[in-house]
Amino acid sequence: MVIGALSLKLAVFGSTSLKDKRRAIKSLKERISGRFNVSVAEIGSLDHRQQAELGVAMVANDPQFIQSSLDKIVDYVRLDRGASLVDYHVEVF
Repeated sequence: MVIGALSLKLAVFGSTSLKDKRRAIKSLKERISGRFNVSVAEIGSLDHRQQAELGVAMVANDPQFIQSSLDKIVDYVRLDRGASLVDYHVEVF
């Protein structure tokens, strides 16, 4: 069993309140989870209206498959209009 973890730091420039930010982040989380069959959670910057941190977890048998899938998620988030990718970190255990 191989586990992949991805942490994403995002900037949410269009949000004027925490409610706006949560709406944008919830939408992104649902799209990532549905498209890539992974678990997604907001893990940091909960009280900052223009910052967000997401954690993505994935389990599979092949480390190259996990790395490839997490790379695709990073590319997908880069194209998102609601949030801008600031930084990310990938670990495969």
